[in-house]
Amino acid sequence: MGLSGGMDSMVLLDLLVQARARLGFALSAVHVHHGLSRHADAWAERCRAVCMSYGVELRIERVQVSVSGGESLEAVARRERYRVYAASSADALVLAHHQDDLAETVLLQLLRGGGPRALAAMPVWRMHEKVGLWRPMLAVRRSQIEAYAQAHHLLWVEDESNADTRWRRNLLRHAVLPEIAGQIPHYRQHLARSAALCADAADILREVACADLAAVKTGGRLAMPAFAALSCARQRQLLAYWCEQLALGQPAPSALEHFRQQLLGAAAAASPCLALDSGALVRYRGEVWACRQSPACAEVKLTGLMPGSAVLPLGWAGCLSLTLKSSGLPVDWLAGDLRLLPRQGGERLAQSVGRKPVKTLLQEAGLPPLLREQWPLLYRGTELVAVPGVAISSDHLQAGGWVPQWTPA
Repeated sequence: MGLSGGMDSMVLLDLLVQARARLGFALSAVHVHHGLSRHADAWAERCRAVCMSYGVELRIERVQVSVSGGESLEAVARRERYRVYAASSADALVLAHHQDDLAETVLLQLLRGGGPRALAAMPVWRMHEKVGLWRPMLAVRRSQIEAYAQAHHLLWVEDESNADTRWRRNLLRHAVLPEIAGQIPHYRQHLARSAALCADAADILREVACADLAAVKTGGRLAMPAFAALSCARQRQLLAYWCEQLALGQPAPSALEHFRQQLLGAAAAASPCLALDSGALVRYRGEVWACRQSPACAEVKLTGLMPGSAVLPLGWAGCLSLTLKSSGLPVDWLAGDLRLLPRQGGERLAQSVGRKPVKTLLQEAGLPPLLREQWPLLYRGTELVAVPGVAISSDHLQAGGWVPQWTPA
């Protein structure tokens, strides 16, 4: 479980310890030390002492919280917490969010202009990378948790920042929601119901986007005629869903809409591009390509290769596979000095019509410029013998040889 040391997580710990006594599951806790408060060390020690009294193993994880790029301190701290959670090997990581947290999150997302997925807020259960996040107290109010804590004489820490109304969540909690509660006592339940309806709507939109992507995508690319036949809303959903599936980063709605309009309206010779955190989408020759941002790739020595094998070269954004063909490179080369190298410029490869520039071969293969820049070259010793997936050296073709293929990630 995630243990902050606050009232909510201390109540959850007490309940889980009781459940452990009945059901016999393994229970441990993780405390994320953000270092943002002068009391942070004392909170960690309080968590350690309480866990020791319960016989619960505690892991304290220290994280660095540095704000950049317009993110709020709260958002960065949250991201670091969930990074720690993602590294857990547990079957489930239990969190102490309750109904008041859910209501606050729905309103915050609404004020930020969030769509159905954001307004779905926090589900009782969801997968976060490889660990399941479970929030068993989402139907419980803060006042009920406080009553339990006092009745069982639990001790907890108070985060002084929770009273600072410069933070939007605290402003809602202390100034706005008490006024709403006076007029609409059941607002928490209403917002929880809205969140559940938004979750259903988001799931439906996701299913439609998944089906549209399957219908529009060919060979890892989007076919523009099929894309253009979709409604504007489905085009936006498809592009956002594709970015999410490829883990390229989520574009701002305005940037996504501008790119969508460019895809449909830019001149045929143009190559509109949507820059993302981890790559880009680009239109090229009537198709939309996804290009993953690749680090500065270094030489990779290839060993232990055989026909039919596939290799994920360290530092390269893609997969190298070897296929036996009617003609290709000599099989005995697989045990020799083969290397992947990045392009430097000016390389040429032997072809039946003479030595052709690699740049020309990549252009003739219909690859967009962003992919051409990071396409690997295959060398034997110091000799260029193939541009994987594009061409192989005509000087070394033989019957029953192997052909290298390159699939960008």
